Amino acid sequence: MTTPSQRDRVLLAVIGDEASSSILLTRGVTLTPALPPSVQDTITGLLLAGIGNVSDRQKKNFLVVDAKTQVSTIESAFQDFTERKDIAILLINQHVAEKIRPTVDAYEQAFPALLEIPSKDHPYDPAKDSILKRVQKLFGDV
Repeated sequence: MTTPSQRDRVLLAVIGDEASSSILLTRGVTLTPALPPSVQDTITGLLLAGIGNVSDRQKKNFLVVDAKTQVSTIESAFQDFTERKDIAILLINQHVAEKIRPTVDAYEQAFPALLEIPSKDHPYDPAKDSILKRVQKLFGDV
């Protein structure tokens, strides 16, 4: 049995809300023609573009978060995505990351890289970004 390497990490994962507007890339990206203007949801748009992935074991590379999604579900998805060896980057809407901030702040691995992104209804706030805080701390800006 071979051990996984960084080259085995070919997917992006996303934890996002229903009103996000971001772009994800994954294995062999093949984008369909422009999505209709009405498609503004991160997850929905990605799935329509063929970006989503469901493995042979029925593991998805996305989690749609809405008002009914429990924090434990978000934390569980975060743990799953950060432990998977096929995921290179995890994108999470910043306001969703706020719901699990202690878990996000405790994450220190290089892979998968963690990026907090804005959503359509929640603008990006650099003061809340855990990665930016670490960079500022390294450079003595805080």
